Amino acid sequence: MRALVTGAAGFLGSHLVEHLLENGHTVVALDDGSTGDWRNLDSAPTRRLHRVSGSVLDARTVDEAAAGCDVIFHLAAAVGAFVIRDRTLDSLLTNIHGTQHVMEAASRHGARVLLASTSEIYGKNDKVGLTEQDDRIVGSPLKSRWSYSEAKAVDESLVRAWDEERGVWSVTVRLFNTVGPRQSGRYGMVLPRFVSKALHGMPLTVFGTGEQIRCFCHVADVVPALLDLVRTERARGHAVNLGSAEQVSIVGLAHRVIALTGSRSGIEYHSYEEVYGSGYEDMQRRVPDCTLARELVGFHPAHDTDSIIRSVIDEHTRTADRTAVASSLSGRE
Repeated sequence: MRALVTGAAGFLGSHLVEHLLENGHTVVALDDGSTGDWRNLDSAPTRRLHRVSGSVLDARTVDEAAAGCDVIFHLAAAVGAFVIRDRTLDSLLTNIHGTQHVMEAASRHGARVLLASTSEIYGKNDKVGLTEQDDRIVGSPLKSRWSYSEAKAVDESLVRAWDEERGVWSVTVRLFNTVGPRQSGRYGMVLPRFVSKALHGMPLTVFGTGEQIRCFCHVADVVPALLDLVRTERARGHAVNLGSAEQVSIVGLAHRVIALTGSRSGIEYHSYEEVYGSGYEDMQRRVPDCTLARELVGFHPAHDTDSIIRSVIDEHTRTADRTAVASSLSGRE
């Protein structure tokens, strides 16, 4: 098939592009380079790959990229706690208007749509084993902390309405802390930030008490499920959780990273107010129930937390080695 991937140069998008190409599909890769990096696709085979530099906020660009496509994987969004904090308005516009342009293009060209949503949808609901039907519990819309959750909720409602009222085949996935190689810590993602600091012998910074519980899922487990879901008729119209059920506290994650890197780094605690300003709220626990994903496509993550950490460590180490070699060669010249 021919697939359009928005946000294709980002962490998740680049892995999906590679998976699609490896499975014989043609890919139109759309990205504006704001948080993605086209170098993420340097190793991807160029045959059947068409790169488009542009934004989902440009309706014409989206429409032209979608022409002839059978499916659109809509991953482009403003993500990361630091991005949401610093560019709240841009984030809201990108997430909402971008999705609207994708749905309009899908309707015109007869393409299926997979929307990448988020566990942020559930807000402060800390139930162990969140199902897709569980209530959202979110804070005040006057707090920027919840603007991403609000925008993705609108995205989900838009996609569902286009499906029910305009006949655009769609499925939504709610991602729970998808991590792995290529993920950047620049925008607040915790695991690559911890690994980078540990490898450099710097203190790992934990926000709040560190007792917040999260479940991390390897990108290699998530990506095949995206393709499977968009090809599964029974998935149409559903929101589907994708994540691991293995729970780990943030401070526990920090200790694991230190142990697996063999680092002498310590741990520093900072209040949310120091990092995000006054009034910031966090979720104490976020654990998915992925029964629906298992029933629809046999989803079952193969990577545990330690193997995920090792894969990120390996990538950071390889990157550091390549940088050192390049610097050495440059010095000789």
